[in-house]
Amino acid sequence: MDLTISTIIGDFILIAGSFLLLIFLVKKYAWGNITSVLDERAEKISSDIDGAEEARKKAEELASKREAELAGSRTEAKTIIENAKETAEKSKADILAEAKLEAGRLKEKANQEIAQNKAEALQSVKGDVADLTISLAGKIISQNLDGQAHKELIDQYIDQLGEA
Repeated sequence: MDLTISTIIGDFILIAGSFLLLIFLVKKYAWGNITSVLDERAEKISSDIDGAEEARKKAEELASKREAELAGSRTEAKTIIENAKETAEKSKADILAEAKLEAGRLKEKANQEIAQNKAEALQSVKGDVADLTISLAGKIISQNLDGQAHKELIDQYIDQLGEA
């Protein structure tokens, strides 16, 4: 293959001319479309970046709102629990006070009943003793007994009193 300067220059001019023609045709027919596609792509990317930034800001705002609401809910729950504890303590104190009063009333009533039953029992015993004493005195008077007979008669009536 013979390479001569004229062949190289000719090839160079042909290639350079073809390249310049290609650039001219691309600029005239395709460059507007290519730049508009690239501009649209750049705008889309820019709007996507802006949208992502706005979404991030909204997410941060929502997260801060959620944190604030959560803190408020915690405070409210704490208040509710404290109120419930206070109410429970108050109810407990009221129930205990009422139970003590009721126990005192029942104890007083039982003591009164015991005292009344004791008084009735003493009255009954006094009446029985009086009746037995009168009966014993009547028998003693009606019988003329010596000391030993008196003692046996009294023991007999005391035994009867114990059995009654």
